[in-house]
Amino acid sequence: MNYPPQHHQDNDINHMIEVIKTYPLATVISVDNNEPLITHLPLIYSNGKLIGHIDINNPHAQLLQNNTEVTLIFSGPECYISPSIFSSTQLPTWNYIKVHLKGNVQENPDKAALKQSLISMTEFLEAPDHKYILSTDNLRLDKYLDYILMFEIEITHWEGKFKLSQDKKPNDIIAAREELVRANQASVIQFLNKVF
Repeated sequence: MNYPPQHHQDNDINHMIEVIKTYPLATVISVDNNEPLITHLPLIYSNGKLIGHIDINNPHAQLLQNNTEVTLIFSGPECYISPSIFSSTQLPTWNYIKVHLKGNVQENPDKAALKQSLISMTEFLEAPDHKYILSTDNLRLDKYLDYILMFEIEITHWEGKFKLSQDKKPNDIIAAREELVRANQASVIQFLNKVF
């Protein structure tokens, strides 16, 4: 048996880039002395690379340089799929979109590049409304540049995991898609009402 099933794999790099752009918060995983270090950071895809920033006091910062290998996970929408939504007999399942990447990471020590990168990342994350603009003459930004490490990741391996009930009948695939949209909207509201 081949696992994971081929119909749950998406090898289209453009689809994976779309996940990265829409859900840029990555789970960044490195290994040091057989111990995993895990950090969650927004990463921006640009010119075939991923660009990120980390506080120099974060222990993970030491592993985000010197061509070190890193593993990344980007998470798209996900939800439980009840058999009740299908027109045919099914079992419960979980649908999700994930992108797993491997790459080599290199520090970029150029402070001017770091500053521009922070400005560009803010501009990207503020889209489409751009209610806030991080300006080049922001004194607070200048004050913190010495405490931020900028890094670039050259991607060496792409893997798209798009489990979206592709093995079902066409009308059940549509039902699963609609449930993914509905469940994500409803679950965010319910969760926030419980914790905040």
